[in-house]
Amino acid sequence: MKVKHLWLTLFLGLIASPVSAEDTLNSGDTAWIIVSTALVMMMTPAGLALFYGGMSRYKNLLNTLAMTFVSYCLASVIWMMWGYTLAFGSSKGGIIGGFEHFFMSGIDINSLSGTIPTYVFAMFQMTFAAITVALVLGSIVDRMKFSSWIVFTVLWVTFIYCPIAHWVWGGGWMGEMGALDFAGGNVVHINAGIAGLVLALVLGKRVGYGKEAMFPSSIALTVLGAALLWFGWFGFNAGSELAADGVAASAFMVTNTSAATAALSWMFIEWIATGKPTVLGIASGVVAGLVAITPAAGFVNLPASLIIGLVSGALGFFFVVVVKHKAGYDDSLDAFGVHGICGIWGALATGLFANPSITEGAAGFFYGNPGQLWIQFVSIIATATYTAIGTLIVIFVTKFLTGGIRVEHDDEIQGLDNVFHGERGFEIM
Repeated sequence: MKVKHLWLTLFLGLIASPVSAEDTLNSGDTAWIIVSTALVMMMTPAGLALFYGGMSRYKNLLNTLAMTFVSYCLASVIWMMWGYTLAFGSSKGGIIGGFEHFFMSGIDINSLSGTIPTYVFAMFQMTFAAITVALVLGSIVDRMKFSSWIVFTVLWVTFIYCPIAHWVWGGGWMGEMGALDFAGGNVVHINAGIAGLVLALVLGKRVGYGKEAMFPSSIALTVLGAALLWFGWFGFNAGSELAADGVAASAFMVTNTSAATAALSWMFIEWIATGKPTVLGIASGVVAGLVAITPAAGFVNLPASLIIGLVSGALGFFFVVVVKHKAGYDDSLDAFGVHGICGIWGALATGLFANPSITEGAAGFFYGNPGQLWIQFVSIIATATYTAIGTLIVIFVTKFLTGGIRVEHDDEIQGLDNVFHGERGFEIM
């Protein structure tokens, strides 16, 4: 009997603790992240391309689409060659990842990241790199050389996006400090917004800016793009849990609520201020709310998402309609006003409203941890400073390599669709 009990004990021990759940592939999680990856992929060459393309002038519509598409293509290749390892390789002093996964070496079909294949995780993260650099484009449409944009994209993804992604998500110093960024407040939106502002200031204003009307080519396309961005953002935020669980469900819910609340906030403020609730304003409000909830999505509850959305709609309107025109800078499609400013608000709001009942260990100011707000503030300042200085360096290297980054005056007047692509988005009679 003692021998039988011994074998039974050994058998139960073997089946009880062979590997942890973290090391076991979960088909449900894997399926969800594959779907989320596809949703986020759609956000760049479909959602963002239409959103930005519709807001650009008719003579630059195709150029805007082309620059968005090429951003996705370049980021896709860069990420698999060296971007992934720089962001998620073994940390070198908390600053950058090692080169052990150069060209995805050391990873195969059996490699896991948590409960999903590493290939799926790498693809999911790649879509974030792609949309981040594409967001920068919104500040400078109508006036940057296509060749310069290509060089800028390669350099910026490598030297700006990858280090910041490592700091926050790849085992770097910012994550170790305790900064909370669920789906990309620092990594995506503050990063892109600050970079866009720097690039816009270096390029200068568009010809005729502030002196002539610059009508969007198609607000209908912009609204369609905003709807696709909203749809894809469910993968962006809920997918960032990297599991099909309750936190993902909560992120799904608060993402939609913040977007809807921000759209209403922007609409009513604009209605009161100008007498007309524009469709462009409603669409912009949606994006502002999505941006602001991004860093907080997996940490906050429903009431907090209502506040985050309400404030982001107001902030977006104020910076896009009031501050930009008073300051006089030409942020063409308001990448800084929407992504930079609302990203900063979202990061701070995470420090205020992070609720430990949503994600254990993540507590903000209103849940007994005032230090979290300071940590969020430090992360914002560090991201903005590195991005601003780094982007400036990337710009001057790009200038050197391409002989200047701004299009010729006559080309700008003629329109970049014809100059660079020999095509037209619309046939003007």
